[in-house]
Amino acid sequence: MDFKIEKNDKYTLIKVLVDKLDTHIAPALKSELVLISGNGEKNIILDLSECKYCDSSGLSAILVANRLCKNASGTFVLTGLHTAVERLITISQLDTVLNITYKLDKAVELVLKDVE
Repeated sequence: MDFKIEKNDKYTLIKVLVDKLDTHIAPALKSELVLISGNGEKNIILDLSECKYCDSSGLSAILVANRLCKNASGTFVLTGLHTAVERLITISQLDTVLNITYKLDKAVELVLKDVE
């Protein structure tokens, strides 16, 4: 498995377990996100702490997650970004659109704050 999904009371945590979020992984991640959202989950944390590289298809999956959560009036948080991935997000100016934290506990705090 390329990612691990952990369902919690108020959010779902998806941890990418490979070092590249690219065309090999992104389609599976997107379909998983659609399933999770379809099951009524509106708060998603995407942990990329193991991921050192992301391409446009990876960015696309991230944006799908963000849109699904927004449409459900939920919260999407991206956490654990490595320099290269963070740079790509900044260059794409997505750092102005996405909730980004450096640590998982901060991501959880952000989601729980929005839930209350």
